[in-house]
Amino acid sequence: MFRHDVSKKFVSQQMLKVIYYSHFHPIISYDIIFWGNSAPSSRVFRMQKRIIRIMIGGRSRDSRRKLSTSVKILPFRSLYIIFLLQFVIKKQGTFYHK
Repeated sequence: MFRHDVSKKFVSQQMLKVIYYSHFHPIISYDIIFWGNSAPSSRVFRMQKRIIRIMIGGRSRDSRRKLSTSVKILPFRSLYIIFLLQFVIKKQGTFYHK
């Protein structure tokens, strides 16, 4: 509860989003196509939910979907799908065999 009060008083929502994208996002998106479907990825997913809840001061029972859309941050699983699609499109010639 204390972290939420401090973040609301001293740091703007936009600054919290900048901090998220500069510190946490690069870590979770690094080689996500290789490890995004593994068992430890559920811990990363929960960590992302916790960070978003701290950013907007949400409770633990609040819907993750509502929280993610309010700060306009894609959830981990959506990031995984997008990165996979980008990889397949980029390497399209490699997957096609006659």
